[in-house]
Amino acid sequence: MKVKFIIFIVLPIFSFFACGEVTSAQKEATTTSEPNLQTMIGQMIMVGTRGMTIEEVSPQFKAQIKTGKIGGVILFDYDVVKKVAHRNIQSPAQVKTLITGLQKEAPTPLFMAVDQEGGRVNRLKPKYGFPTSVSAQYLGTLDNVDSTAFYANRTATLCRELGFNVNFAPAVDVNFNPESPAIGKIERSFSADPAMVIKHAGILIEAQHAKGILSTLKHFPGHGSAQADSHYGVTDVTKYWQESELIPFENLGKSANNVAIMTAHVANQNLDADYPATLSKKIITGILREKLGFQGLVFSDDMQMKAVNAQFGFETLLEKSINAGVDVLVFGNNLEYDEMIPTKAIEAITKMVEKGTISKKRIQESYDRIKKVKHQLQE
Repeated sequence: MKVKFIIFIVLPIFSFFACGEVTSAQKEATTTSEPNLQTMIGQMIMVGTRGMTIEEVSPQFKAQIKTGKIGGVILFDYDVVKKVAHRNIQSPAQVKTLITGLQKEAPTPLFMAVDQEGGRVNRLKPKYGFPTSVSAQYLGTLDNVDSTAFYANRTATLCRELGFNVNFAPAVDVNFNPESPAIGKIERSFSADPAMVIKHAGILIEAQHAKGILSTLKHFPGHGSAQADSHYGVTDVTKYWQESELIPFENLGKSANNVAIMTAHVANQNLDADYPATLSKKIITGILREKLGFQGLVFSDDMQMKAVNAQFGFETLLEKSINAGVDVLVFGNNLEYDEMIPTKAIEAITKMVEKGTISKKRIQESYDRIKKVKHQLQE
């Protein structure tokens, strides 16, 4: 854990290369092409879609992939809007085929993401033919490194075999409030002790790194003390948040097994009186980048969650999060559904760059981080 953190990751070839060869066009797109502004912005967009097969994915969505308006896709098993367990995940073979099909549509290799923490946050469920998983709380309470390593290796191997290259795990929120509806109450935290969180999260990170899966620490700057769930509304942690919630992010963010970090939509008046973390330059740039020295990729939490979506307009969300320092804007498209979110986001961000409210330099910074990762994946 003492090794100096290197700007982004040097990993073995990611799993989507095991599911299909990178085309010459894809390789050129991530190595020699000089991108235009909209291409760079497109790489910053990760979005969810519907469809169990590539044939079921809508023509509009595939067209946006083909034209470089989507840099990543996140898959779910449950469709929240339709309230049915029919979205993207049905069986191991089906998921692998779907991911391969999506990659073939893309001019630049896609980030393929899943939330596979284990326990309640578990998209790859046994009922679909996937191995059993356990919660972070179970592993932290057991405190057996061999058990944690067993489940970590199972998760990493599974993600690689299916073609995922990003896992939005581990959650490194410290369990300061066991009744927190989004964290403690559903057993997503390893422990109330930051050192225990680091110990067990580090094992998962190491296993995923070995299999070419990008780990994503969440939810910065800490969601474990919250008394509300940011999926459904404002989540103000001002009275409850403790500075020690930063310890796992600082420690694991500088580890040799390089990682990404996902923001939280929590509000903390003591850190930023105006904006929740995802939209806060004081928190993402000031604390995460400058104070903690994190140089890797920053993902937003789902931009359609009510903690931000109900308070701020679409353009404000885009402008503030990018200027805060977010590199990849995640639209799960599962709390609400809009097939054309990528195109709308790119058009809005392009106008902001033209007006000067977002600088082209800021877009270039995120694009360069993303490009660096995707280039390394094909070496």
